Amino acid sequence: MTKFLVLSDIHCRERVITWANDLAREHQVDAFLILGDITHFGPPSWADEFLCKLDRPSFAVPGNCDPNGTIDEIGKHGTCLHGKKTKIQGRTFGGWGGANLTIFNTPFEMPEEEILNGLYPIMEPDMVLLTHCPPYSYNDFTTTRRHAGSTAIRSLVSEFKPAAVISGHIHENRGIVEENGILYMNPGAAKNNFSALLEVGDGVRGTLLDPVPDH
Repeated sequence: MTKFLVLSDIHCRERVITWANDLAREHQVDAFLILGDITHFGPPSWADEFLCKLDRPSFAVPGNCDPNGTIDEIGKHGTCLHGKKTKIQGRTFGGWGGANLTIFNTPFEMPEEEILNGLYPIMEPDMVLLTHCPPYSYNDFTTTRRHAGSTAIRSLVSEFKPAAVISGHIHENRGIVEENGILYMNPGAAKNNFSALLEVGDGVRGTLLDPVPDH
């Protein structure tokens, strides 16, 4: 069994480093999974500053608020899984960062067709998929009660049936959904002191952790 602390939407909050390392030690995790929006519209170098202070290995994708250059910064002290995959204890982990198009014109957005074409080559059954943007209709309700997820990601998930899809992006729709043998998890925004655990062995299990109190 491999255990991960899952973080998303840090948005340049320095305090996350301390409590994330504390939780990693408390829960004896093996590594971090980071789901994007590490920075808050930059600077890209803050992603490296964040990851180099985590005391366990990290696997990450960028978010829509992470500007050009963030991918290279992630790779300095972590493993960037944007459009890539790797094996961890025999299980495939792959990822896709950024988001589908929004009304906010953030730095890393793209049409659904680009998501589909970029993510398709790394997809395989029973993998763990890290995406910043969730698949459409899974943990993607905004405050206006509209779905904001990606139809391309949903289509690929339906076709390949990964074991787990873990995503951030939608701060207000933290949660876990299990459907048709697939675990969907949004750990919540780390900037608001939220996180989650993902345990991966013969199966997968997700747990939302209580928010860390402000000091």
